[in-house]
Amino acid sequence: MSNIRRQSIISSILIYVGFAFGALNTYLFTREDGPFTKEEYGLTGVFMAIGSIMISVASLGMPAYINKFFPYYKDHLPRNKNDQAAWALLVSIIGFALLTIAGLFMKNIVGRAFDNSPQIVQYYYWLFPFGLGLTLFSVLEGFAWQNHKSILSNYLREVQFRVFVTILFVLVSISVIKEFDLFIKIYAFLYLILAIVLFIYLYSTGKIILYFSVSKVTRRLFKKILMLCGFVWGGTLIYNLAVVADTIIIAGVFPDGAGMVGLFTFAQYLTSLIQAPQRSIIAASVAHLSQAWKDKDYKKINRIYQRSSINQLIFSAAMFCLVWLNYNDAIDSFHLQAEYKVALDVFLFMGLMRIVDMGTGVSGQIITTSTFWRFDFITGVILLVIMLPLNWMLTMKLGLIGPAVANLISFSIYNFIRYLFLLRKFKMQPFTIKSLLAILLAFACYGICYFLLKDKTGIVWLATRSLLFIGLFFAGTYWLDLTPDLKIVLETLKKRIKN
Repeated sequence: MSNIRRQSIISSILIYVGFAFGALNTYLFTREDGPFTKEEYGLTGVFMAIGSIMISVASLGMPAYINKFFPYYKDHLPRNKNDQAAWALLVSIIGFALLTIAGLFMKNIVGRAFDNSPQIVQYYYWLFPFGLGLTLFSVLEGFAWQNHKSILSNYLREVQFRVFVTILFVLVSISVIKEFDLFIKIYAFLYLILAIVLFIYLYSTGKIILYFSVSKVTRRLFKKILMLCGFVWGGTLIYNLAVVADTIIIAGVFPDGAGMVGLFTFAQYLTSLIQAPQRSIIAASVAHLSQAWKDKDYKKINRIYQRSSINQLIFSAAMFCLVWLNYNDAIDSFHLQAEYKVALDVFLFMGLMRIVDMGTGVSGQIITTSTFWRFDFITGVILLVIMLPLNWMLTMKLGLIGPAVANLISFSIYNFIRYLFLLRKFKMQPFTIKSLLAILLAFACYGICYFLLKDKTGIVWLATRSLLFIGLFFAGTYWLDLTPDLKIVLETLKKRIKN
């Protein structure tokens, strides 16, 4: 657990540094009299949503192939004869080439679907370099995780990408970039640059090599690889369709599609603050879970399951309450466009959904790295079947808040099914009385800070409320001993300070 803890903490710090840049970028997009409109901000959200679908289609299950079979290639082949990276990259490139060909014939269909969002149609072809960069990065990221280099990949995805966007804003401010057209075209290539950087690092350090002969491991496991990739590819595609369905439905349903996506993207960004530790914990855990399944070390898997659950629950509940506590005052104090206040209700439901999702720990990664990865496909289908019609119906009935409510309902059912599967199949479950205490503590701290300072506004009071909440929550977490990792980390810090 110490290696997972170290990588998770460092990655979480990097992710929050990235969110600091993300907050700056969001501010620059949404401030009053800013250079761009909410429709243009919404277009970046559409790029991310469609890019996620492109990854799902083009990668053809290669990230799952890496996560599941990397230990077998590592243990049974000399490094210079390991062909996994070559085939994973080649298959993904072929997959994206096929997607691009299909996409060229689909522009008219997309145009009709988003006729109320002309920006999407205008920049349709620029989606492809963006999607290619995301696809290659996701494959290379799998190798980074398996080689215990998740800190680097998280830095590139969470920090460097946002730094690049900040640089673009600086270029706008000094009139080097004079209009959104050039901004979005450069934006489309940012992930491709990151993928190239990650490839150069992994290749130059010998973490991957490009060996195109078919190895004995590939021949022996080919049928299992094919079956895994087929199921997981379908499951991942279905899952990502469900995840981005809200953005796509909003863009297609509302008269001002891109503008409404801009409001929804703002709420999604704030929700991503809650989700930040999840990615670092997953990145640090996957390699260990793969090896533990191979070694049949079920105690280690259950230990990772429980620790990931309580740690993510503590983070998510605290961040949800902290953002909720300061939402409206922050918009006023930082002079953001007032219409973004509408997104508060969206944030509340999306935030609760993230607490539910993170509270179940790394259940998805436990399933996909096990021999029961088919179940991941089944639950993905269930999620899509529930979410798509529910998103559509609630969007038509409730407006912008509809997709957020649909997400909360759908992901609650989805995670409950996976929870029951692991409980019945392996007698593993992540929750204890401390899980409930973490939630109660977060809302108790919220209540204290809200009633003490609800009439105070301005940046000084924003900081005061935040520091009071953090102090109360940290003290409560320590006193209740909600996670063993906290005291271990504090002891480690004390030793380093003394030395």
